Amino acid sequence: MQFRKDLNGLRAFAVIAVVLFHFNASWMPGGFAGVDVFFVISGFLMTSIIFSGLEHNQFSILSFYVARANRIIPALAALCLVLLIFGWFVLPPLEYRTLGNHIGSSIGFLSNIVYWTESGYFDASSHEKWLLHTWSLSVEWQFYLLYPLILASLAKIVPHKALKTIVLVGTILGFMYGVYATYQAPKAAYFLLSSRAWEMMLGGVAYLYPFKLSDTKQKLCEWLGLTLIIISYFFFSKNSLWPGYLALFPVLGAFLLIQAQRHNSALTGNILMQKIGKWSYSIYLWHWPLVVAIFYFALPTPYIYLGIGLSLLCGFMSYHCIERIRFEQHFSHWSQYARCVPLHLVIAVGLLASSVYITNGVHQRFEVNSQIAQLTHQLIMPFRHNGYCFYSFNDGQTQVDETLGSDCYLGDHSAQAPVTKTLLFGDSYAGHYEPFFDELFSAQNHLVQVISTNWCTPSLTDNYTGPKTHIAYRQCLLNRAYLKQHMQQYNNLIIAGAWDDALYLGQLEDVKQVIASAASMQINVFIMPAPHRYKQNPLSYFYRRFYFNQPFDINELDDNDTLTTAANIRLSEIADQYPNVSFIKRSWLFTNNNTFTINEVAIPYSLDGKHISILGAKQSAKFFMEQTHYPMLMEKFDFN
Repeated sequence: MQFRKDLNGLRAFAVIAVVLFHFNASWMPGGFAGVDVFFVISGFLMTSIIFSGLEHNQFSILSFYVARANRIIPALAALCLVLLIFGWFVLPPLEYRTLGNHIGSSIGFLSNIVYWTESGYFDASSHEKWLLHTWSLSVEWQFYLLYPLILASLAKIVPHKALKTIVLVGTILGFMYGVYATYQAPKAAYFLLSSRAWEMMLGGVAYLYPFKLSDTKQKLCEWLGLTLIIISYFFFSKNSLWPGYLALFPVLGAFLLIQAQRHNSALTGNILMQKIGKWSYSIYLWHWPLVVAIFYFALPTPYIYLGIGLSLLCGFMSYHCIERIRFEQHFSHWSQYARCVPLHLVIAVGLLASSVYITNGVHQRFEVNSQIAQLTHQLIMPFRHNGYCFYSFNDGQTQVDETLGSDCYLGDHSAQAPVTKTLLFGDSYAGHYEPFFDELFSAQNHLVQVISTNWCTPSLTDNYTGPKTHIAYRQCLLNRAYLKQHMQQYNNLIIAGAWDDALYLGQLEDVKQVIASAASMQINVFIMPAPHRYKQNPLSYFYRRFYFNQPFDINELDDNDTLTTAANIRLSEIADQYPNVSFIKRSWLFTNNNTFTINEVAIPYSLDGKHISILGAKQSAKFFMEQTHYPMLMEKFDFN
């Protein structure tokens, strides 16, 4: 097929949007829609290759795969190798292990599935994932695998015209499913092929049903398409439900630009757009790790401009040094496909990444104090599998069950301990306090029952701070039904939650209702504060100090605590309205600088910038039991 300058320029419009969005979302709030434009272009090109081959009885699926591999894998493999080397010198073991996992999934084109499964309650910040952007490459590769197989199979049983109709109908049905999936399971819809395939298939429709337009109508079609794309770039944002029906704007816009066939357009055909279009794939590959590096090292704002410049430079170098290499593509016998160079690259990079993952980030790189190293094993979230009660569906739980979710106790399990009259209820913010209350109630020779599940803030309604499509929502409804039915049997109710999320979503009134109901039953209510929130992960900086002797001062980290503080204050005011309701202040639980010291090493309470770790919770209990507020608060509990 003749080289399409308009497609090449359209690539430039797509990659510029993505790069600007990632480096500073305020510049182009909907720049992520550039990925959708890429999908349309890919679908157009793939359909043209497949149908052209089928029409002339010259289409080879293996040759198609090799051509795609030669195009995509070498530059991706180079990026992965650079990150593996970089990580060896810069990343502590846990982060290097995660990088190994992500590299393996990226080079195996499964990263979209991995990132989807990681997009749960304890999802690390997107700016901590060096290869997050490869999810779109995985979606495209999965499309490359399935699309030609389906078309080649159908071509044997249906005529050419019917095959075109099937693509058109499939596109329409795919769009309808994508809209449905976006509302039912937004995380899955964003990452998975099933809800994205229609975008690439619409590109195929552009090839199969080309418009025949006059020069004037071509210009109109081009400007209309560009207008739709620009609308998506500037009028949508990361808060928009995506892809859904909103994706029609960039996707239909790209479709119209392709149909316009304006080969010498000043918009897409100028030399700048042509150069950036040629480098677009490599620019896309290299820009995101630079975005992550700026965040990871907390570099000041001016580095954004340097990052953009380096993205262009790396894209230019990768294109000329890697993409332009012509690897062997045609083989006379199927056994010769073993000589395919990209296949060797996938195996080599995959093995290296697997070794990093299996060896826990090659922790042998470091000689560390064994006592401190042992402490780091407690810098994790309390779950069922490590001795606590948090019924997390990100911890391997798969069964929704009221008994399983509520039948868990902490504290003094000795025969002398009475039947508990105390309940700890909430979401993961109740879960992360479990080691705290385990220590506290063990010292008091009492038990506490714990009911905690993902996103399940204390409420008697069906409101939810997480996605209602998540399995944890069903468990949460059972937990709340249990609370409503059995609340009066308890003397003491401890509640904890992501109060900032509840405030943001207008759900603090639900929490207030729980407090009022319990207070009216003469139940003693204790409200736990949400801990200090950070934009960055303090534990990551601690590990860098621990393994690389880098300075660590938690007070220098950017925080994200305004909303959390406001929510804590609001709950404290609510507590003051009832004589039997107590709000436990942060200052009672945590030191002023939000770190505790063991062997002269300052360790953050925070696990991920939001929750506190097992060790942090234990140290918080130790700190609290040394405060004058401790005996005063314990006197308010009724253990009889």
